[in-house]
Amino acid sequence: MKDRTETLLESFLSRINPHHKGAPEFLQAVEEVARDVLTIEKASREFTAARVLERLCEADRIISFPIIWRDDAGEVRINRGWRVQQSNLLGPYKGGLRWVPGLTLSVLKFLAFEQVFKNALTGLPLGAAKGGADFDPSGRSEAEIERFARAFMAELGRHIGPEIDVPAGDIGVGTREIALLSRAWVQRAGQWGGVMTGKPLALGGSAIRAEATGFGLVYFAEAMLAEHADSIAGKRVALSGRGNVSRHAARKAFELGARVITLSGRAGTWYAADGFSAEALDWVVGATGEAAQDPPGGLGVEFLAGKTPWGCAPEIALPCATQNELGLDDAKALTANKCRYLAEGANMPLTAEAEALLTTGGVIQAPGKVANAGGVAVSGLEMQQNSALIFWSAEKVDRRLKKIMGGLHDILKAERASCCTPGGGLDYRRAANVAGYRRLAQAMVAVGVS
Repeated sequence: MKDRTETLLESFLSRINPHHKGAPEFLQAVEEVARDVLTIEKASREFTAARVLERLCEADRIISFPIIWRDDAGEVRINRGWRVQQSNLLGPYKGGLRWVPGLTLSVLKFLAFEQVFKNALTGLPLGAAKGGADFDPSGRSEAEIERFARAFMAELGRHIGPEIDVPAGDIGVGTREIALLSRAWVQRAGQWGGVMTGKPLALGGSAIRAEATGFGLVYFAEAMLAEHADSIAGKRVALSGRGNVSRHAARKAFELGARVITLSGRAGTWYAADGFSAEALDWVVGATGEAAQDPPGGLGVEFLAGKTPWGCAPEIALPCATQNELGLDDAKALTANKCRYLAEGANMPLTAEAEALLTTGGVIQAPGKVANAGGVAVSGLEMQQNSALIFWSAEKVDRRLKKIMGGLHDILKAERASCCTPGGGLDYRRAANVAGYRRLAQAMVAVGVS
């Protein structure tokens, strides 16, 4: 016989799934949240009547547009762009833009849905959105990227603004691209405004915005370990990826005394059995081409072709690459090697099967909607600085970031009574879903149907 949660979940998904066919990543994210919060919704007459979760699953709007531009050879190129404006219930739409080949609307819908809960948990007045284009900036000239950015903003620009929708960067969209997009919007709108976050400091960006997601990930992991009378110092920490999030998380973990043992790329994993030195970290982050697979002697680093980091016996795992990167075999390796903690630097980096196995194996897990919220938190701080026409020092922003991440941990602790693991510990994943849902549900009830 099905228990109440499974019955509620089955009924809920039967209403949601038909409207989102061909969106597997989105439906995976929805199912994870629904499993945790439907009993909370049904326990409240107001939340049930408002149909809170069902409404949160439906984007306010999905904007789709072609991006038509010329490459350096003068050839016309056509790409597809999107902006999923999921919810402005709590504030202006907020979320990144990514330019990656093969980007799909399903991925953007899942990211926008996750962003709703992440932004709600920060306590900042932020709605949620996500967007991007199926454009590959790698191998493109600076002139081509500039032309693409202008063509992209010519379409997106009419839908965003400082009090409407404030995009940020994401995969393939770094500080330089944000500068190009921001300037293109200013020229189109005929006014200056903090319409993008992640800007260069010279254009009104915030100190440590580039570092924020990685730093915040480690600050949350610190709080999680402290809750269990433990410390990151001396721990073997495995990270995936070597992009913006992972490189800054690695440096912060190293600074706090951890033994950072891996970074990774598509071709394999860089592994340092005794932990990376500062010199080795610099080399791995900066290495390019085929030479990256041949670390210099003396660095204590080897390249494991075709391997993921999760078989390297970490005590702390920080997946920072992309969605569903850590599968069932990886989860088996982590549990077999007695990994104790996992915090998600990427959004939904675990497959459902991997998450279930890690939970059964007693691995304490922090989901991305809290663990990687440092980026959007500092984006919110950048918006505050832009609005007040002030600039805060790196030290002040870092203090605010650490306080926000600690506050996120406290919010989850407050859900302990209804969000315990079978062993009596705090179920961080369920607590994040429930706490985010409560804030959104209270706001939705307050505004009614409109």
